Amino acid sequence: MANANAATLLDVEHVHQRYRNASGEEGSLVLDDISIKLIEGEIVGLLGRSGCGKSSLLRIVSGLNRPSEGNVTFLGTPVTGAVDGVAMVFQSFALFPWMSVLANVELGLKVQGVPDDEARRRALSAIDLIGLDGFESAYPKELSGGMRQRVGFARALVVNPKILLMDEPFSALDVLTAESLRTDLLDLWTEGRMPIKSILMVTHNIEEAVLMCDRIILLSSNPGRVAAEIRVTLAHPRNRLDPEFRQLVNEIYARMTARPVQREPPAKDGAFPGLGLGMALASVSTNSLAGLMETLATKPFDGHAGLPNLAEETGMEVDELFPIAETLQLLRFAEMGDGQIHLSEAGQRFVNAEVDVRKKLFGDHLLSYVPLATRIRRVLDERPTHRAPLNRFLSELEDYMSDDYADTTLDAVTNWGRYGEIFAYDEAAQIFSLEDPT
Repeated sequence: MANANAATLLDVEHVHQRYRNASGEEGSLVLDDISIKLIEGEIVGLLGRSGCGKSSLLRIVSGLNRPSEGNVTFLGTPVTGAVDGVAMVFQSFALFPWMSVLANVELGLKVQGVPDDEARRRALSAIDLIGLDGFESAYPKELSGGMRQRVGFARALVVNPKILLMDEPFSALDVLTAESLRTDLLDLWTEGRMPIKSILMVTHNIEEAVLMCDRIILLSSNPGRVAAEIRVTLAHPRNRLDPEFRQLVNEIYARMTARPVQREPPAKDGAFPGLGLGMALASVSTNSLAGLMETLATKPFDGHAGLPNLAEETGMEVDELFPIAETLQLLRFAEMGDGQIHLSEAGQRFVNAEVDVRKKLFGDHLLSYVPLATRIRRVLDERPTHRAPLNRFLSELEDYMSDDYADTTLDAVTNWGRYGEIFAYDEAAQIFSLEDPT
């Protein structure tokens, strides 16, 4: 853990990032006034809901992306591109399938011009350190997911970076493999056997953040802002069943479900910023929405649950649970706050209703609380043909958000609208209508 006199390795000052559309024009904010420091001897986690800009911030820190505004410095030197002294481990294994384990690990050293003999020696040492001794000549297809990610760690560590960046490095692994790799990495870190001075990691897993990090930077969403900085003073190795550990997990759940402080005034029509067409939505299935409501309605919850307990009961991580819960809140089928979620009266009616009544109730709420659904239905009502192309709405969304978010948002509303029978959609023709295209 960092001490009071430890050196500042990385300084992020007032960073703003705006998405760019296909024509290169800047749109709405992804990151808003982010300022953080990374100190020698600490593991810092970036934690937040999907779409809060965690990975965007990591790419800016690494030099892969440039911020729209603000500065990033590494050891006092401005970051304007790839940084010698910073290495990254990605969520995907990102290995070259035609190269052996040894060749994959050596690659970065050879790009740096390190002589072959030294590159081989350092690569073998990194492979041994990360627990892959004996697999030097194996190819990625011969390795399990956990072993492939170990190659990714070895490739990052072999260049002797001062900072290791990790973008959800365990999320593509099964639970047991991820736990094994996390434990081994923490052991190497606490024993001082890795060359790195600090770690900055993106995670969507609250327990993982508390298990590994000395500091947790909690980011709010739409746009990403630093909502809180939480210090974790528990000694390693940490016990998930420790009351202090559980209390900290519960506190983070409560912070992540707190209602955001409104920083801008209401728009002229009385709507709050981010609640109109510019509201990015998660592509959550209606089966997931109905399933979570039904789970909440049954014992032991009886309509009310703490999110940590609900996550444990359903086997969901925060990035899976929160989009469903937030969509239920948006549609007024549930309310969240202080780490709790409870079904609304409408949610209870939905659970107790027959299929046709459920669909009618869902469609009514969709038109009442999701502006994009209302816009699509209004356009269809006003046109003599009662038809409109998908691109007509997609291009409108792209004025407010990135292409990826626009696609996801329109896909979500299309599926919800079809379920609620407020419009039909012909996938082959990419046409919305008020008639069933079949």
